[in-house]
This record gives sequence, C-alpha cells and structure tokens, in this order.
Amino acid sequence: MSKQLEGQVALVTGAGRGIGQAIARALGAAGAHVVAAARSKREIEAVAREIVAAGGQALGLPLDIAQEDQVSAAFAQVRERLGRLDVLVNNAGIGRFGPVVDFASAELKQVTAVNLLGTFWCCQQAMRLMIPQRRGYIINISSVVGFKGYPNQAAYTATKHAVMGLTKSLAVEAQPHGIRVSAILPGGVDTSMVGDARPDLDRSILMRPEDIAQTVMFLLSLSEKAAVDEIYIRRRTSQPF
Repeated sequence: MSKQLEGQVALVTGAGRGIGQAIARALGAAGAHVVAAARSKREIEAVAREIVAAGGQALGLPLDIAQEDQVSAAFAQVRERLGRLDVLVNNAGIGRFGPVVDFASAELKQVTAVNLLGTFWCCQQAMRLMIPQRRGYIINISSVVGFKGYPNQAAYTATKHAVMGLTKSLAVEAQPHGIRVSAILPGGVDTSMVGDARPDLDRSILMRPEDIAQTVMFLLSLSEKAAVDEIYIRRRTSQPF
C-alpha cells in the first residue's frame, strides 16, 4: 500500500480489537501516525507495537469515550504531542440487546453514553482541532441498524440512528471549514458484538473487519473535491443482513 497518509495524524476509537484494530493497522500501513484509543490499555499498546514493528508510527491512548473528561484529555494529548489531527474514525461502540419490554434503564444509559454521547464528544473535540487547519476527515462507524430495525436491538438501533443524524448535521456544519464527515454502515461483520446480537448467524459467512478498514481507506483516497455522505456495506448474500 502506498503511503498516502504520510505526515497525517489519525485517531481511531475502539482500536483494541475487531473493526477498530483493522482500521488502525490499515492507517498505519498507509503512513499515518495512528493514535489507537480504547478502554483496554493492554490491547491498544499491543496494536501500537504491531504498527511500529511494521515500520509505522503509533501511540496507544487509553480512553473511555463515555467519560467526557477523558475525551477532552485525550484530544488535548493529541494536540500537545502530535500538533494536529487529520482523521478521526469513531468506531468505539457497545451493544446491549433484549426486548424493549424488559430492557433495563441502566443498560439503555450505558449504550447511549458510549454510542451517542461518546461519539458526539469525539466529533466535538476533533472539530476544535480541525477547524484551524481548514481540513480534516471524520468517519463515523454506524451500522446497518442505522437505517433498519431488528428485534431485540431497539436500544442499539436508536443510538445508531442517532449517529446518522449527528453525521448528517455535522457534515453541513463542517463543510465551510474544509472538513468532510462520512458514515459507514456495515452489515454483518465477524466481531464479538455481532456474535452477541445474532447468535443464529453462521459467522463464517460474515464480512471481515478488514472489509470495513478498506472502506475507510477508500474514503481517504478520494480527492478533497469529493464528498461521500454514507456507505452501506453488507455481506454478499441473497438473504437480509
């Protein structure tokens, strides 16, 4: 892969495993200085070491995006240590599943805090770094449930619909500053979250996290004259999801 992102700084949330890990690896291979952020210090440090061992640049940054003070501190570190932010991939998210009638308020608050509030705060902090630069790219990883619904996924679905609303509004706000905002809406990807949400699925037929990473790299490969609002990518099958 060419070093198309040489000299750029890219922060990926939820980078310790699954889709986020694959995205961090792809960004590192493309020459970006990757800030791998997630709650697990052990996981993100392992990802950062892997990127460095492959000849790239990376920093592991412990971060719970559900805590606004941690989000502010993390982006302050990026500014102080790296001086800029060119790409933000909001990938961190959690799933809590069950019928609405029995769904616990604590779980609803938890999934909202991570999937919506955390994503909002990261976008907010990224904008504060990108606006003075007059450039940047924010990519929000939503989900097929950002426009569809499945039983026992109401809380998760509501937050992913909210991410789409955030993405659409922010794209309009960001455009005058030279900043692009897109959403990727994956269908079934072989991750632990999908295994929890859809235990009925044969995981061997699901997309790989690398498919989503390649979609991120496609967006970043476009000229600054091109804007993509959203990409829905699903597994190849004649059946839904």
